[in-house]
Amino acid sequence: MTRRLGAVLIVHGLRIGLLALAVAAGHSAAHAQSADLVLCDRLAADPADPDKPADVKGTPDVAPSDIATAIKFCRVASAGSRRALYQLGRAYAANRQLPEAIATYRRAADKGSTSAMVELGVLFANGSGVARDEAQARKLLERAAEAGNPRAVANLAALSNNGGAPADPVKARALLARAAETNAEAQYQLGLLMAEGAGGPQDEVAARALFEKAAAQNHPGALERMGDFAQSGRGGAKDTAAAKAYYEKAAALGNEEAKAALKRAECPYVIKDKRGKVVSNLCF
Repeated sequence: MTRRLGAVLIVHGLRIGLLALAVAAGHSAAHAQSADLVLCDRLAADPADPDKPADVKGTPDVAPSDIATAIKFCRVASAGSRRALYQLGRAYAANRQLPEAIATYRRAADKGSTSAMVELGVLFANGSGVARDEAQARKLLERAAEAGNPRAVANLAALSNNGGAPADPVKARALLARAAETNAEAQYQLGLLMAEGAGGPQDEVAARALFEKAAAQNHPGALERMGDFAQSGRGGAKDTAAAKAYYEKAAALGNEEAKAALKRAECPYVIKDKRGKVVSNLCF
């Protein structure tokens, strides 16, 4: 929660005396800017932003109670900080000011913010606030992916998978391999390519290991794949009990394939008519 009490700003339980900050800053404009950036970081930093300093935790979403304050301080800080400009876009997006968010993301992307490129790419891919343009989405995501942004690599792979195999599965593998060191979505997408043998040798053992890493981070798709691999014994030991547990976790997170797998387990016997058409399933 953020609220203003006199000359003291209370942000997520941290008391910051604005006067004290000004004194510590030597009353210089440059240091005052730094104080704005500190507050902008605290309220609107993206945990996955490569521009974010290691000592800044970040927040997955800008809290509703912090939006106005975040916009205020990020707007000032953005004059001298690329990351603050991106964070200002996040604050606008949280406030449902999509036109302002898009314009700000564009400015940040022009300055080299790969996170802003990802946000714009996702918006173009989904047609949110802009005309749907998959080519533009791919261009933005590829630019960010080449710069090493893990979210860009994962989203690029997801964009490709919506229409089938990636246009360049070999390149996709290489990019995903780099991002998979830290990113669950990249681990999942790389696992899919390895399981199918797209862009390189088929390796179900390595695919299962990647799915297991992503599943440990509660990635719904990876949980469903682990259920399938454990149920069939692909890439490792067959374990029906573990498969059910994976499916249940994935289903709880909304994965439809996992829900269907659980239903099939409850009703394993298929009843067909004389022509071989499925009539119903026999449950027990």
